[in-house]
Amino acid sequence: MIIIDHLVKTFGTNYAVDDVSFEIKKGEVVGFLGPNGAGKSTVMNIITGYLSSTSGTVKIDGIDVLENPLATKKMVGYLPEQPPLYLDLTVEEYLGFTYELKGCSYNREKHLREICEIVKITDVYKRVIKNLSKGYRQRVGIAQALVGNPEIIIFDEPTIGLDPKQIIEIRNLIRTLGRDHTVILSTHILQEVQACCDRIIIINKGRIVADELTENISRAVGSNRRFNLKICGPQREVLAMLKAKSGIVYAEALPTRDGDANVYMIESEVGVDIRKSLFYTLAEKNWPLVGLESLGMNLEDIFITIVDHANEQRGRRESRKKKPSPAKSAIEQEVAQAMLDKTAKTKTSEIAGKSRGERR
Repeated sequence: MIIIDHLVKTFGTNYAVDDVSFEIKKGEVVGFLGPNGAGKSTVMNIITGYLSSTSGTVKIDGIDVLENPLATKKMVGYLPEQPPLYLDLTVEEYLGFTYELKGCSYNREKHLREICEIVKITDVYKRVIKNLSKGYRQRVGIAQALVGNPEIIIFDEPTIGLDPKQIIEIRNLIRTLGRDHTVILSTHILQEVQACCDRIIIINKGRIVADELTENISRAVGSNRRFNLKICGPQREVLAMLKAKSGIVYAEALPTRDGDANVYMIESEVGVDIRKSLFYTLAEKNWPLVGLESLGMNLEDIFITIVDHANEQRGRRESRKKKPSPAKSAIEQEVAQAMLDKTAKTKTSEIAGKSRGERR
């Protein structure tokens, strides 16, 4: 549905997007992640036709965005980080204006009413936009992106300003839209990506550093190497046992308590399931284990580690001295390195394929 090939965008001597290539298939819901200034919004603005690229191509359903911008824009609904609202118009007038601007052929009243029901703004349909709360304004912005029923919907931070209940509703909406549309979601709320997206692309300093299915990342997130333990027993002796026990690489006592139990955090070696062995050791010492919680690895850890690895590799290539990144757990390093290696391998294959094509 969307093919981006060796995309480059420069502003003066600065590379906002540096040789980016990826493909998004029809019906995919893709999370587009990256730190501030990574190039996310630039890529999305090029896809929508708002910006032109310095080099490279973007094709939507086989149509080049630069060669036929009007045709591609009809296939894209876009909600930028700051919704493009006309505050002096009512919601009805604004959506009507958007309808005319997009040249829609649907029954106007029915189409706009259906969109308002989907994003739950029917009760403010006649109100002036400047009198609406920030949450409702965000919903109106989402509504304009849906006008014309575009095949591709791009959301840049769609839940900014919404309360927890509204955030859940928008997440459900994104999942529903993903059944019939291709959706690109850019957000800083990583749990949102994990809840809504089939695939995650991470960009850093204008380059793709990871491209992976969400379910593969979720398996890493669910890895049971880190635990919180609640153990009844003398804290100093329990902690000494945990630190000395074979199979445990890290242990610390946490400042919280649960009744007469102290709480500890441990991390086991890679490939070691420490739970049974630890249970028997505690039973022998008559220290009751009254709680065990698997911590796994959260998406923030993976994201930060991947970005750190990418920065370190970039620094080595450019022979610049970088401040070492904070030490990460072994599994975080493994996940990040595997994703970076996979991305590099894919890029190498693309270059090799292109070279063979040129020789032919």
